[in-house]
Amino acid sequence: MKATNSKTIVFITGAFVSSACWDEWKTYFEQRGYQTLAPAWPHKDAPACTLRQRHPDADVASQRLANLTAYYADIVKQLPEKPILIGHSMGGLITQLLLQQSLATAGIAIHSLQPQGVFTFKWSFYKAGWPALGFFTSAKKTYLMSFAEWQYAFTNGMPYDAQKEAYYNLLVPESKLVVRDATTAAAKIDFKRPHAPLLFIAGSTDRFIPASLNYSNYKKYTDKQSITDYKEFEGRNHFVLGQPTWQENADYILNWIQKL
Repeated sequence: MKATNSKTIVFITGAFVSSACWDEWKTYFEQRGYQTLAPAWPHKDAPACTLRQRHPDADVASQRLANLTAYYADIVKQLPEKPILIGHSMGGLITQLLLQQSLATAGIAIHSLQPQGVFTFKWSFYKAGWPALGFFTSAKKTYLMSFAEWQYAFTNGMPYDAQKEAYYNLLVPESKLVVRDATTAAAKIDFKRPHAPLLFIAGSTDRFIPASLNYSNYKKYTDKQSITDYKEFEGRNHFVLGQPTWQENADYILNWIQKL
């Protein structure tokens, strides 16, 4: 594997949650010698409870995937060196899009949203994601996931109190348009193009982004000279970043990075 000397990690948050989801991950990697950033999405630099009080939020509702990708690209370009990118869910898709622009030394896509043209027939994927598309509602208003939807899509299998605490601490209103954009050219990847090392992390119990969808995404990459790896963890739901097992995932990622 080609060595990477980057000691900066940029964490890219997914949809529906606050960037505070990375707090423990930042501490973990900083204690191991890395500099870390976890920028909030535009219009979301506030505690989750504050953002929920602003719902419906026209500024958040106006967010689009192309603008969001450009926002993270600008952050990365201002760094003194190319960073390592670690993204969750839609953040995993943005990680892939930024690697395509040669803006990172490596990327880790955790339970990544699929790029354009990658599909699954898993019913849970459509049940979990359909409400957020909001096709029969105003796109000028944000979507706020209900607790029941959160239990199904994010925290399935967890104790009730843990589900409730996570919902209160991290859930934020979301743009319906940014979710819809994942099916458009804004989410297009050239899978034949050479890219920096890319690791896909999947979870066996994730309903929102099934492991099979991540595996299909991984298999789409065809450049034989580029490193593309895949790892599935048992018992991980879409709230993988905050499950009690999160450090096992972080350990695996750290080990993968250090072998590059």
